[in-house]
Amino acid sequence: MYMTVKEASEKWGISDRRIRVLCSEGRIPGAYQEGRGWKIPSDARKPSDSRFKSKESILAQIDRKKTELDGRRPLTEGEAQRLNEEFTVEYTFNSNAIEGNTLTLRETDLVLRGLTIDRRPLKDHLEAIGHKEAFDYVRELVKENTPLTESVIRQIHYLVLADKKDDRGVYRKVPVHIMGAHHEPVQPYLIVPKMEQLLLSYAGDTDHIVTKLARFHIEFEGIHPFIDGNGRTGRLLVNLELMKAGYPPIDVKFTDRLAYYNAFDAYHVKRDLSAMESLFAGYINARLDTYLDILQ
Repeated sequence: MYMTVKEASEKWGISDRRIRVLCSEGRIPGAYQEGRGWKIPSDARKPSDSRFKSKESILAQIDRKKTELDGRRPLTEGEAQRLNEEFTVEYTFNSNAIEGNTLTLRETDLVLRGLTIDRRPLKDHLEAIGHKEAFDYVRELVKENTPLTESVIRQIHYLVLADKKDDRGVYRKVPVHIMGAHHEPVQPYLIVPKMEQLLLSYAGDTDHIVTKLARFHIEFEGIHPFIDGNGRTGRLLVNLELMKAGYPPIDVKFTDRLAYYNAFDAYHVKRDLSAMESLFAGYINARLDTYLDILQ
């Protein structure tokens, strides 16, 4: 569900013009332009100016909210199940849509309930089911606090790539080129040493988890170890590590895909990590707000 700029203005008590500026600057997660207007998620929270003054300020907010969440009572089984069900559907829809899946949010929900959508490719059905199974597996890994290894990455990819049985969990053997990207993935013979190096670097990284995961995600996608399914697998790995650290999982929105792609280019061209950090931080901050609102 979405609201207009006028509805958001009335709800938040700030001017239409200010809301359009916030939308154009990417400060309202999930907002997107449609024609000459903006569509804003109905559950979006009013951005505070201080939230976006610096990377440090939003990371400090995340730390404070995480501490507050840790001190609250746990969600009931029913609350946790409802949140997981709603998140899984939207997460599956958005992550697959970024990669070209044509199922709508409603159709994704129906497919995950076991129904078949007429005139939609079998591939799209299998991608939805595979992504859900991979996320279910990630949640099991979180319960066991399983370390991040190449074996875990391959298994997650195996579940993601439900429509290509010969390529599941297998590093690619041919060079690839990502259209429009400012980075060339490594040659096949470098995948294994690059993956080993990436995991070692991540394990020894002492930066804030947002910074660590922003860097890890970009480097993983830069290696592009699989012939297909790298994006979905990479976003699942981010959530695996977030949930292991006690944070809620995040959902990179299809409507934010241009900002997401630009964040990769900013790093590869200018070595600027801030765009991906800001994107991740915004999602984490919003998810923490959602959980704290429920527990209040």
